[in-house]
Order: sequence, then C-alpha cells, then structure tokens
Amino acid sequence: MMLLSRAPQRAQVLLIRPGSTEFDEQGRIKGSLDIPLSKSGKREVASMASELSNLNVGVIYASPCRSAQQTAKRLAEGRDVRVKTIECLRNIDHGLWHGKLIEEVRRNQPRVYRAGQESPDDFCPPEGEPISMAKERVRKGIRKLIRRPGGCVIAMIVPDPLATLVESCLRGEQLSNLWQAETRAADWTLIETTTA
Repeated sequence: MMLLSRAPQRAQVLLIRPGSTEFDEQGRIKGSLDIPLSKSGKREVASMASELSNLNVGVIYASPCRSAQQTAKRLAEGRDVRVKTIECLRNIDHGLWHGKLIEEVRRNQPRVYRAGQESPDDFCPPEGEPISMAKERVRKGIRKLIRRPGGCVIAMIVPDPLATLVESCLRGEQLSNLWQAETRAADWTLIETTTA
C-alpha cells in the first residue's frame, strides 16, 4: 500500500496591528499592559475596517489586550465571523520597562537598547519575557491557527512588537529591529504562508 504525503497548503494571513493607544502616540512602551484605543486609534480602525471590508475573512484571532479586542470587534462588524481571543498572541512582557519612553530607554540603557536593534533574538527586557521565549510561544501557536481549511483569509490582530515577531515567523525571516515596531499601529499586511 502506497502512502500519499500531504502537500503543503497555502494560507493567507491578514496580520493587523490595532489602532493606536495613547502610549503609542507618546512613544511609550506598552508591552503587555492592557490599554484601550485612543480617539485617533478608533478613527484609524474605522478607516481600516472600511479598507478591508471586501476581504473574505473566515476567522479573526485577536490578542487579549483591549486595543486588539476593540480593533477586532470593529473589523468583525457586518461579517459572519466570530472573534477568538488567543493567549499566544499576548504582547511581549517588557517587565520594568512598561510605561517608559522608548527614548528614555535608549538614553539610559544604550547597550540593552542596542541589543534590541542588533540581535533581538537574544534580547530580554529587565524582568520581562525573553524574545526567544516569545518567539517559541508564537511559532507553536500560529502553526495551529493557520491550519484552518478553506479559501478564507485568516485575520490576526496583534499589537507590536509581537506583531513584528509574528510576521517574521509567518514569512520565515529573521527578526529585525524591535524598536522600529514598538509604536507601529493601525496597519495591515496580507501574508501568504504554507501550512504543513
């Protein structure tokens, strides 16, 4: 008896960064803090929802934080789709750096800041989550999430910097400068990836 191996299938993942929060607007590190969308963040999400209204989204997975939940709820409006809160999409715990200005970290801890730029896989905020652990958590979690059958788009709503880590895993690319993404908000990218 001959066994047939399953060929890898393609999955389309719509990676969405939630609208901005007040911390994003101030250049502060939000990490795993639970911060709602700001007024401008709500406007950004409304615009993004309109822009994405014609995409055939089959499922929406969202980080447990409020900005992601608010963004997901708005994007689900008018669609026959439920929002599923996914713990592995929880943002990186920045430990003692929560609430600090990024510029303050750059100025006061230049070596640690540089590590986040030059070798993010080896980076760990003081008393926070090592990026290598967050990467493993994401890799395991998204492998399960993208196995959804059918021709629908899988939406993932994830705040940065975790969204940058998710994107690098989906694309199979090296992780780049975490600081460039720390306050990135209200944008999206459609990524085609393989499911094994």
